Amino acid sequence: MDSIPREDLQRLMLFEQTREKAASEYLRSPNDPDNLTRWGGALLELAHFRQGQESADMIQEAVSKFEEALRIAPKKHDTLWCLGNAHTSQGFLFSDPDKANEYFQQAARCFQLALDEDPHNELYHKGIEMTTKAPSLHQELQRQLATQMASYQASQGGGGGPSKASKKKKKDNDFKYDVMGWIVLSVGIVAWMSFAKSAPPPPPPSMR
Repeated sequence: MDSIPREDLQRLMLFEQTREKAASEYLRSPNDPDNLTRWGGALLELAHFRQGQESADMIQEAVSKFEEALRIAPKKHDTLWCLGNAHTSQGFLFSDPDKANEYFQQAARCFQLALDEDPHNELYHKGIEMTTKAPSLHQELQRQLATQMASYQASQGGGGGPSKASKKKKKDNDFKYDVMGWIVLSVGIVAWMSFAKSAPPPPPPSMR
């Protein structure tokens, strides 16, 4: 994993610790929907720090935890909201807009079910708003990625190109990071609040 900012490193440590604690708790209490939701939330946040298939697999694992929690407590609105975030994240993994929209629609249903259970929750209203913007963001992301590929291919044909292509690649990667961060970061609120009730945050990494 590439070097990441100190703040992100602290978040990474927090959610790794949350995941480990939830996995341990699951062995003692496998039917606790709150613990399963914390586990899924941590996995979804950690997926933000991964790339490619590893990220996709971690998001799918988060989905499985949320779905397991909902089999125990079908109307648990915070879990429905987290599942909506996970489906939105999955949508952005596909270049095909029709496939992506299938996940965005699943997300919208989850957010609506969560809102039905807690009509005054601003986060759930925000989730529904988010899914209406997701298709246009997906389209922009695909445009950025296509431009990135074209820049890379052009850089292979002459001197002086790689530096420019590298800058373009960084800009496009930053855009993708922002999109995924906008989707996933909010889930951390649930995991953080739930985790903070039972354990202190990890110590900051030592500075060298």
